[in-house]
Amino acid sequence: MPAPQLLIQPAEPNSENAADQLRAQPSPDLTTLLASVPAVDPVAARARAYVQAAKAPSTQRAYRSDWRDFERWCQGRNLNTLPTAPETVGLYIADLAATHRPATISRRLTAIAKAHQAARLPSPASLDHPEVGETLKGIRRTHGTAQPGKRALLTTDLLQIIAHLDSGLLGCRDRALLLTGFSGGLRRSELAALDLEDVAWVEEGAVLTLRRSKTDQQGRGRQVAIPRGSHPATCPIAAVKAWLEAAQITTGPLFRAVDRHGRARVAGLHADSVGTIIKRAVSRAGFDAKGFAGHSLRAGFATQAARNGATVFDIMRQTGHRSVQTVARYVREAQIFHDSPAQRLGL
Repeated sequence: MPAPQLLIQPAEPNSENAADQLRAQPSPDLTTLLASVPAVDPVAARARAYVQAAKAPSTQRAYRSDWRDFERWCQGRNLNTLPTAPETVGLYIADLAATHRPATISRRLTAIAKAHQAARLPSPASLDHPEVGETLKGIRRTHGTAQPGKRALLTTDLLQIIAHLDSGLLGCRDRALLLTGFSGGLRRSELAALDLEDVAWVEEGAVLTLRRSKTDQQGRGRQVAIPRGSHPATCPIAAVKAWLEAAQITTGPLFRAVDRHGRARVAGLHADSVGTIIKRAVSRAGFDAKGFAGHSLRAGFATQAARNGATVFDIMRQTGHRSVQTVARYVREAQIFHDSPAQRLGL
């Protein structure tokens, strides 16, 4: 698709209605403006970089993947993609409903809307269009909106998993990563992004500075306390220090890949690798890896803390959750038998 042109043309100096004509023209967005600026312009290059940084890389990848899927679907049916019609979008999500969750379908709609927005076209994916909104509503009523969650790793699970870790450098790294992620209630992306410079050692344990996270895309940062454990074998502080010493890490990424020769690499882990590490560790301990993912550590922290009497707000302070409803779900699941009226039935 050719680059969009500027919609505002310079007004004639002597035109009495020049200001009115300018106000009547639609204002171009930043992407449109950048398309008219030479690629070698350093200011334009910085602006493009800032536009690119407006969304997390994972979000951008998801949108690109979703848009490619919609393009393939339309091409197979000889339908237009840009612009496309609400009727086409309604048919597309109806076709997706048999194999995709409503949450995924909603994200596909967002990708279609973003593509049209970038092209300065009205969105055909708006829920205001009955062909889209009513179809999605029917999908949700038919298939439900509950998303299958991954199993939470509880303390007893973690003890069993740690006991089955490899004894080499890889096992040393995995022990430190699992205990830190669990005790901190951290996301996989937060674990992968940690640098040694983000760790402040204190008498009580360590304070981690999270520079950026899923709910902090602006980079305000927050601090997370990692207390010392009661037992040397499961103390996250002892585990991290043992890993740093064994891997000879003095600066840079805290958690790194270990090559086939048993040496720590220079680059840090990718966030996706955290889920792979967890799956491998739970498999060694005899669990079914399909039930676990990178979120299992964070979910496990919230669930175990709730079982042990922590309040919703205590958990939120550690995990950085912004939604009380999200954390309350962990509390309800953890305390489902606590003071249950079903225990008063005399059965």
